[in-house]
Amino acid sequence: MLYIIACYDKSGVLPLRQQHRAAHLAYWQGFGKAVRFGGPFLDEKGAMCGSMLALEAETYAKAQQAAKSDPYNKAGIFAAIEVRAWQWVLNAPEG
Repeated sequence: MLYIIACYDKSGVLPLRQQHRAAHLAYWQGFGKAVRFGGPFLDEKGAMCGSMLALEAETYAKAQQAAKSDPYNKAGIFAAIEVRAWQWVLNAPEG
């Protein structure tokens, strides 16, 4: 099942986010094709202020654990994490 993981940054953590960006990207790249797509949320000035990705996982619990283990979360960057089951309908890749 696909899960959307939406993570919202605390205020004022952009320098900390930039410091941990390489570890965050490496962590999610380690999931291979289970990460269908992802990228940062941007504020009105175009600065990163959160993260969103679609993860293929066996269970909600596994998707939630993956999100909680994100280096950004471990560094205290996220104010909130939302994990929701999701069905890809529009422009879904064939497979």
